[in-house]
Amino acid sequence: MPFFKNFSSIALSYMLISSAACAGEIVLNSDQSDPTPKKAMEQLIVNFEAKNPDVKVKWNDFDHEGYKSAIRNFLTADAPDVVAWYAGNRMEPFVKAGLFQDVSDVWATNGLNDQLKAASASMTIDGKKWGVPYTYYQWGIYYRADIFKDKGIEPPKTWDELVGACAKLKAAGVTPFAIGSKALWPTAGWFDYLDLRLNGYQFHMDLTSGKVSYTDPKVKAVFAKWAELVKPGYFLANHSALDWQDAIPQFVQGKAAMYLMGNFAVAPMKDGGLKEDQIGFLPFPEITAGLPSSEEAPLDTFHIPSGAKNKEDAKKFLAYVASADAQTTMNATLGQLPVNNQSTKPDDKFLKAGFEMLSKAQALSQFYDRDAPADMAKAGMEGFQEFMVKPDKIDAILARLDKVRARAYK
Repeated sequence: MPFFKNFSSIALSYMLISSAACAGEIVLNSDQSDPTPKKAMEQLIVNFEAKNPDVKVKWNDFDHEGYKSAIRNFLTADAPDVVAWYAGNRMEPFVKAGLFQDVSDVWATNGLNDQLKAASASMTIDGKKWGVPYTYYQWGIYYRADIFKDKGIEPPKTWDELVGACAKLKAAGVTPFAIGSKALWPTAGWFDYLDLRLNGYQFHMDLTSGKVSYTDPKVKAVFAKWAELVKPGYFLANHSALDWQDAIPQFVQGKAAMYLMGNFAVAPMKDGGLKEDQIGFLPFPEITAGLPSSEEAPLDTFHIPSGAKNKEDAKKFLAYVASADAQTTMNATLGQLPVNNQSTKPDDKFLKAGFEMLSKAQALSQFYDRDAPADMAKAGMEGFQEFMVKPDKIDAILARLDKVRARAYK
């Protein structure tokens, strides 16, 4: 009897220790498999564990494409405690399916409603927060500052000023805008910004979530504005045969003076031979006067699955990732921007401009192919490219897109 009594006591102690160890561990699944994001994640985990010595992180890192399929499986079968994903309409299906945990309390108790203000709308569904963002990068118009100065052009703040600058550049023999639309997605940046500036954030989100018809007059008005640049020949003539990188030399050589693109374009511009003071950055100009400014800034995010086993420590991780210090450190490695507006401003000229612009934004769009489902995004971007080549076919293009919309959101 004493042996069995001791065995039971030992077993019970082991079970308690095992349970305690489980309570102090979180399982994190993500797709930061590229060298730089992987390094940033390794630093983040080490720093989190130093701040929270009672919590250990078990990190499962997936390749990008594999992760897209895997997340749908492990959220329902064997949910980890934290998952990496994206904001806006990309997280909505998981929210609607009850697979993500409401983390509004993490926002409220850590002052995140103010610190992550620009990203708030992108993280909110049904009045609740469903994750935290930790990094993003700006889109905007990069321009040849030296050419603008030589031609006496001030960086445009309104649509009329932009059209005027384009006319002046074209008359001087300079193509106003570089673009390579062979891969389709660069056209989506144009569509997003025109819709955001003309109709506003909520209309754009309603459109990309299938609630608005592509034949709506407000959508057609977007293409009417776009046509003011397309029809006079303000874009590179052969853009449908060019990838986005192929258009960079036109910008570097001064054959094109502006480029609507993400901040990742700056490095190849410099690698092509441009000096930093030859490149300027400006937000996409205002179209509808007084409309709150929303920006294109894809957000990377972390979420807690509703089936997580250790939600308490998972919330500690989310609170840490959302903090100003953690985002400063992580984004210094990533070469991107912290979402927390209390983070240290980056030293880089373009990142600093992006940080200031995005921190003041009313809301953030996640980019068309993130905000719309895959079938709609593919058809939409094909339509955008076709419009840029054959602008007079707009009615047929929009009718076709609306048929895709009817199928894509079932």
